[in-house]
Amino acid sequence: MQKHINIQNKKARFEYEILDKYTAGIVLTGTEIKSIRNSKASIAESFCEFNDRGELFVVNMTIEEYAYGNYINHRPKETRKLLLNKRELKKLEKEVKNVGLTIIPLRLFINDKGFAKLEIGLAKGKKLYDKRDTIKDRDNKRNLDRIKKNFK
Repeated sequence: MQKHINIQNKKARFEYEILDKYTAGIVLTGTEIKSIRNSKASIAESFCEFNDRGELFVVNMTIEEYAYGNYINHRPKETRKLLLNKRELKKLEKEVKNVGLTIIPLRLFINDKGFAKLEIGLAKGKKLYDKRDTIKDRDNKRNLDRIKKNFK
């Protein structure tokens, strides 16, 4: 009945090397989930951080205001709490503090039950030469596909 929502952070896979993935729930208000169901959200420049109580929040995630919302409408760039198990939160916090990794959102989707979920990745920043290798591999694959298409 409802359409499939899958909002991706395409830049993240280019900028970072993804080491581990987790699926987290998000604490949202009514107008926020309605905007997400209308595909009016962006996670392109967002990141995750811990507060002083060990809770994980997504920062700089944009959810546009709901068109039919009234004075109780939400703010577009709000920090939103992520829901994970305590064990996962402790592991992530340890990795971020000790190793110097970062947590970035990879994908925003709605599961079968209708809940908004955020796939986050524990990532390490790529160096410039790694990015060049990624571009070179992508171009080589594109050229190879072109050649294969011409011979069919």
